[in-house]
Amino acid sequence: MVIKVLGSKGNKDRYTLLSHSILQDLRHYFKQYQPKDYLFEGVRGQKYNANSVYKIVSNAGVKAGIKVKVSPHVLRHSFATHLLESGTDLRYIQILLGHNSSKTTEIYTHVATNTFNLIKNPLDL
Repeated sequence: MVIKVLGSKGNKDRYTLLSHSILQDLRHYFKQYQPKDYLFEGVRGQKYNANSVYKIVSNAGVKAGIKVKVSPHVLRHSFATHLLESGTDLRYIQILLGHNSSKTTEIYTHVATNTFNLIKNPLDL
């Protein structure tokens, strides 16, 4: 249930999680469109360029009624923040995001605020 994305931004390989709820839709899509080289192919079987991906994500945000501007980068940050808030170890998030340095991943610790609510002050124990 892990997807490896080859040659993404910065020509890095990255990993992401495949949702069980999406798997059936993905299988149906694959049977219908029968992609050759890329799972999601653009015109003439080519890979999508960054602008096309941005437009797809942005338009989906508008259709969903999301008031803030949505971009692939916003989705990436949201993914990392949700993982952190649900208790995922920072090292796993680092691997999923493709960060070389844990310092880069630690940026997300200032965004995830609900995890602080779970910490008990030793004086209150």
